[in-house]
Amino acid sequence: MNNGDIAQARAAIATLPLFKELDREKVNITRLGGLTNLVFRVEAGGEDFCLRLPGQGTEEYIDREVEAHNARVAAELGVSAEVLHADAASGVMVTRFLDGAETMSPETFRCIPGAPARAAAAFHKLHTGGRSFEFRFELFAMIDDYLKILATKTVEFPDGYRDVLKEAEAVREALNARPGALAPCHCDPLCENFLDTGARMWIVDWEYSGMNDPMWDLGDLSVEAGFEAAHDEAMMAAYFPGGAGAADWGRMVIYKAMCDLLWTLWGLIQHANDNPAEDFWAYATGRFARCKTLMATPDFAGHLRAVRKG
Repeated sequence: MNNGDIAQARAAIATLPLFKELDREKVNITRLGGLTNLVFRVEAGGEDFCLRLPGQGTEEYIDREVEAHNARVAAELGVSAEVLHADAASGVMVTRFLDGAETMSPETFRCIPGAPARAAAAFHKLHTGGRSFEFRFELFAMIDDYLKILATKTVEFPDGYRDVLKEAEAVREALNARPGALAPCHCDPLCENFLDTGARMWIVDWEYSGMNDPMWDLGDLSVEAGFEAAHDEAMMAAYFPGGAGAADWGRMVIYKAMCDLLWTLWGLIQHANDNPAEDFWAYATGRFARCKTLMATPDFAGHLRAVRKG
């Protein structure tokens, strides 16, 4: 345990009205995961909370007001934890701790029976709940924004990145010709952002959320969890009880490649910011290699044709 991290958490708690009546000496704090932020379980006054402190440099690309609004909407739709405190200026957020739920990983997503289907059910509830998120998650606009951020830093790009970016123009054209209906989307479905009780799946961490094509969420989850064909089929069957069409499948697969194209740049930003959470150069180059491989397959071209056809 990093005592410095725990000290930061205690200092943050000391400023929050939510905890002002508590004996802070009796507050138990445990560090949880998090790639860019510091996340803690806080046990206080017989209740459990989740405290999030923002990571260094996240203010460059995260709008905390948007995040707080969207997190509250997701909670109201029954797919996320209740938001108890959110400060847009500091980025500090406190939510209810979801007890009795397992934090997912790529391995557990592939091995726990029904996990892909439960995630799809949670996504369906979010996407079809009749609510709106703030912010429009626009893939190519975000790529442009991340490139602008990287232009201010000293960073190397994976070999061939800009060539693949040019090839992705065909994807941009197909999606612009057949734009999907927008819905509230998580947009960053890392496996660790899912908590599974065995009966239902919860989704947390709404930093990148916004209105988007719902198939982005499914395609991105498939990539993050390393789904094989059977997992994809279970996920799509749960989301489309009547059966997914060719264009639905096409969009999901196309977004598998595009999320890797986007998150490569995100990884490069973390690398340039010296984020110590992991080797972000390896993260970025690995994601880019996977994107490049998928886009080179004959199946990818077929899915692109299906999207164009609609």
